[in-house]
Amino acid sequence: MRVGIASDHRGFKLKNVLIDFLKTKNVSVVDYGTYSNEPCDYPDYVYPLAKAVRDRRVNKGIIICYTGIGSSICANKVKGVRAGLVYNLKTAALSRRHNDTNIIVLGAGFLTLFLAKKIVWRWLNTEFEGGRHLRRVRKIRLIEEEESV
Repeated sequence: MRVGIASDHRGFKLKNVLIDFLKTKNVSVVDYGTYSNEPCDYPDYVYPLAKAVRDRRVNKGIIICYTGIGSSICANKVKGVRAGLVYNLKTAALSRRHNDTNIIVLGAGFLTLFLAKKIVWRWLNTEFEGGRHLRRVRKIRLIEEEESV
């Protein structure tokens, strides 16, 4: 599995912790920045990662900023992206099972490093259930098509 990861300055520390964690689990990681804790704008890093997920240059994506809210909004502007703001193990699993998220968004200001690692690992190892949820994901895709005309 090839996972892209991006953050702004407020998520920089957690991003690096997660990169190290994923490497210990033999996950291939592509770092889309930022590369320091100097103040920056999250769209500059979120958008390239979201495009990489859309274009299948990476299988899944992880985005980190302080709250996760702005990054979620930004990532979900990219057609084909289903980014979910996740804040515990249950929402991590449900975002995959029910929504087939391909990007997880974390709010570094509201998670411990320990919990963030557990959330990411749960998310990466949960499969989409399909069934009635597939019908809903297809409806989301139809909305994307209509809005991109």
